[in-house]
Amino acid sequence: MAVVQPKLETDSEDCSLLPLVHDIIKCMDKDSPDVHQELAKLKAKIQEAREQISNMPGIDSSPPEQQQQLATLREQVRTKNQLLQKYKSLCMFDAPKAS
Repeated sequence: MAVVQPKLETDSEDCSLLPLVHDIIKCMDKDSPDVHQELAKLKAKIQEAREQISNMPGIDSSPPEQQQQLATLREQVRTKNQLLQKYKSLCMFDAPKAS
């Protein structure tokens, strides 16, 4: 049973909210009219983060289901490692010696 995970889009964009909060605080200290604009940027960033989270694979699975999937995958890895060790010990992969 192979589980195919969709490829996630990776943006090099920083997901930190701290710079936006810092800009809002600076605007509030200066009594700048740009506070509403900065707040709108923060709201948009939060909404973008919510959308990214809702699109993550496995987000609809419960923690016990995720634990079960993890256990299944670990068992598959263990089995494949055992098979690999078995095939390595058969010495079929030794190169013939040149005379």
